[in-house]
Amino acid sequence: MAHIDPDSPVPKYFQLREILLDLIDSDELSIGAAIPSERELCQRFGLSRMTVRQAVDHLVSEGRLHRVPGKGTFVARPKIELALQLTSFSDDMRARGMIPGSRDLDRRIVRASAHLAKELGIQPGEEVHFIERLRTADGEPLSIERAHIPVKLAPDLASQDLSDKSLYQLLESRYGLVMDAGELTIDGGIADPSDADLLKLPRGGAVLLLQRRSFAGGSCAELGVSTYRADRYQLRTILEMPVRRG
Repeated sequence: MAHIDPDSPVPKYFQLREILLDLIDSDELSIGAAIPSERELCQRFGLSRMTVRQAVDHLVSEGRLHRVPGKGTFVARPKIELALQLTSFSDDMRARGMIPGSRDLDRRIVRASAHLAKELGIQPGEEVHFIERLRTADGEPLSIERAHIPVKLAPDLASQDLSDKSLYQLLESRYGLVMDAGELTIDGGIADPSDADLLKLPRGGAVLLLQRRSFAGGSCAELGVSTYRADRYQLRTILEMPVRRG
């Protein structure tokens, strides 16, 4: 059994954190399983309650554990890595072995404001499809997508059924719009009350706010503004040292 090394320069709370992570990663503590109580951990590893609590607090803040008031602390579901590439939500979820789903929240045609027109590369006042959908994976709400697409690119899009379908696949198969490039901006934020309810987040829950401009043949075909649950997503990227010159 793993133990705490009192002579190690590594803080004891961090050693306990590593032990608990090993138990989670080896499935000795499976998803949804309760971890031992603070008292049990204190007795098993010879630690103070403050040290145990510090280790557990770290894992809660990292999203590896979650507390249920009055019940205990449990192993959290692993976070989904946010795809930093031009792909549809449906394709991304299927690639992860999950079943994508969607529910229409709002669909209408609006006139482009000056800001929206600039983002889409069209004239102010032109007609734009506005499509708002709740996206799910295995039935769990993960994001709210708000897409803006010029009507001239997809004239009868408003009449198309998008229930549990990929918008990008429909744009490609029906209108010949193949998304081949994009720009993505990511910010952190707090969910507004209506979004929090839809995403089953507590009021004031953290979210990731994504704005994506998707291009087809050099023209902006969609401006997407999406709200993702921050407790279910994480970002990962590759870091490289810049080439030194001279």
